[in-house]
Amino acid sequence: MSVKPAPSSALFAGPFALGTLSAPDRPAFPALVTPDAQVLDLRVAFDDDRLTTRSLLESWEPALPRLRTLAADGGPERRPLADFRVHAPVEPRQVLQSGANYRQHVIDLHVAHRAPGDDRPEEERRAEAAEIMDRRAAEDLPYVFIGLPSAITGPYDDVVLPAWAEQPDWELELAVVIGRPAHRVSVEEALDHVAGYTIANDLTDRATVFRRDMPQIGTDWLRSKNAPGFTPLGPWIVPAESIADPGDLRVTLKLNGETMQDESTRDMIFGVARMVAYASQTARLLPGDLVLTGSPAGNGMHWGRLLRDGDVMEGTVTGLGVQRTRCVAEGAA
Repeated sequence: MSVKPAPSSALFAGPFALGTLSAPDRPAFPALVTPDAQVLDLRVAFDDDRLTTRSLLESWEPALPRLRTLAADGGPERRPLADFRVHAPVEPRQVLQSGANYRQHVIDLHVAHRAPGDDRPEEERRAEAAEIMDRRAAEDLPYVFIGLPSAITGPYDDVVLPAWAEQPDWELELAVVIGRPAHRVSVEEALDHVAGYTIANDLTDRATVFRRDMPQIGTDWLRSKNAPGFTPLGPWIVPAESIADPGDLRVTLKLNGETMQDESTRDMIFGVARMVAYASQTARLLPGDLVLTGSPAGNGMHWGRLLRDGDVMEGTVTGLGVQRTRCVAEGAA
C-alpha cells in the first residue's frame, strides 16, 4: 500500500522534472513530468525502449536541451500523472550521506550533551558551540559516509519499521543528483557536475547507531540506516537550472500533520558545492549517484517522539515537491 500524493496546482519549480513511473502491471519507465501533472514517456520521445532515468542522466548535457523542447511543445501523447504509480526517480549506483551538517542542529546537540560538572549557563555553552561550528565551517571537512541503494524506496510507499528497530527516527534532507562524472573536482567546478535535486528521508534507528559491544569502533551506519525502505526518495529530480540557489531552500517535515523539522539550507555548515567536491576527492561520482546533504534540527530524538506504526510523514523541500510515506510495523504490512 502507498500514501497517494495530494493534488497540487504546481508540483515543483521550473518547466519540467524527471520521474520514474509505472502503469498497473507494466514496467517502470522514465518520464518527463510537467508542473500541471502531465506525463510524457521518454522511451517514446527518445525512441529508446531501454531508456532509464539513470541512462538519461549519463547523457545529461545533450539530453537537457531536448527535454526543454519536449516540455515546451506539449502534445497529445501526454497522460495524466494520476494514471501512474510514482517510484523513486532514479536507481543510483552510489549513495553518499552526510552527518552533522546543520549548524543549529549540532549546536543544540552540543548544549544538550554537556559534560559532567559543566555548570556554565546555557547561553555561554551555546556561544562556545557556535564558535566551534564557525571554525569547523572554515577549517574542517564534511563528514560523509556510504549508504546502500537497496534502502531506497518510492516517495509514497509504505516504510516498514523492522521489529529490531527500537528507536526509528526521521531525517529529511536535500539530495543532490550527479549528472556528470566527478572525481577530484574543485568547489568551483562541483555544481557543473550536478544534474538536479530531489528529496530524501534518511531514516535512522537511533538505538543501533553506536555499537554497544565494541564502542571503540564508533558508528554502525549499516544497521542503523540501511534497512529496506529506510530511504524514501523523490518524487522528482528537478533540474539544477530550475533551482536558483540550493543554499536557500526550506526543508520541512510534518509527522501526522504536525511540523517537526522546518529549517533553511542556509543553516548547512558545508554547502552543496563543498559537499560534492569533498566526496569526489575519494570517490568517483557517477551519473545518477546521490549526495545527501544532512538533516536539520527537529528529529524525533529532539522531540522525544519516535516513529511508530501508522505514522504518516510528509516531507517537502522548496521547489522539489512533496513526499508522503506511512510507517507500518513489520508483520503488519
